[in-house]
Amino acid sequence: MLSRVANSLYWIGRYIERAENTARLVSVTNHLQLDLPKGIRPEWKRIVSILGYEELLDIKGIANDERQIMKFLIGDMDNPGSILSAMQAARENARTVRDVMPRESWEEINTLYQMAKSDAQKAYWPKNRHAYLQEIVRGAQTITGMLAGTMLHDESYQFIRLGRNLERADMTTRIIDVRSADLVPSSEHGLSPFENIQWMSVLKSLTGYQMYRRSVQEPVRRRDVLEFLFKERRFPRAVLHCLGEIEGCAHSLKKNSLVVKRIREISQLVQQVDPGDLQQDDLHLLIDHLQLGLASIDDAVRETYFA
Repeated sequence: MLSRVANSLYWIGRYIERAENTARLVSVTNHLQLDLPKGIRPEWKRIVSILGYEELLDIKGIANDERQIMKFLIGDMDNPGSILSAMQAARENARTVRDVMPRESWEEINTLYQMAKSDAQKAYWPKNRHAYLQEIVRGAQTITGMLAGTMLHDESYQFIRLGRNLERADMTTRIIDVRSADLVPSSEHGLSPFENIQWMSVLKSLTGYQMYRRSVQEPVRRRDVLEFLFKERRFPRAVLHCLGEIEGCAHSLKKNSLVVKRIREISQLVQQVDPGDLQQDDLHLLIDHLQLGLASIDDAVRETYFA
């Protein structure tokens, strides 16, 4: 396989997952806003900080204004993490490798991009936001299922799957970080009774609430949620599950020693730590370490297969 083709397939997986999870990240904050007492609102600018685009936001001179930040996260083409930017990048990569993918999957990617583009401005307003975000999530899930069900599970598919799970692990940590970032500081507003509502919103943003209840069979609590989202190998969006999927992909590829080494280093870190025992600052530090580790896996993949 040409490295150019492998690179495009890898980034198709990453960009589609990025669009889906940016939609999920906006959604969790949107739902949190509805559950909190009147007059208390999350700090939208911190969402951008969690995604790593705070510097770009400052360059653009965007204030902590809900509509402006929605535009930045949903439809700003200068922001590589926006939903529309990610979908355009996925579409362009898919266009160059259409002979490797099922035709129907290319058509589905193109359709989702066109919808994301045409309806983006409607989603800047709360009234239409939920429906738009749901369409993005549903469309991305459709593409993922179509590729899994119709594409040869050869090296081509493994690069898509590798990119998807690496992006998913990264975004799961970032969605957890929504709570760690103290979007609604309890010390200031006296909102400790609403802490479980915030963790429930995190689970729902990952469509993990029902699976959490099945697995844990306890009320929603910080400790149990963190254990579930970091270590539950049976849940597809848990960090340890994603790392296992990435390692499985790597074993299907040649010259995988460096990639496998990096994956196992991060997996060992997750297995050894007890996230439920960590204070907020320590949890945030752990997430920073994990994100750096995931970036090192990406570096290893590029160095091995795309350089």
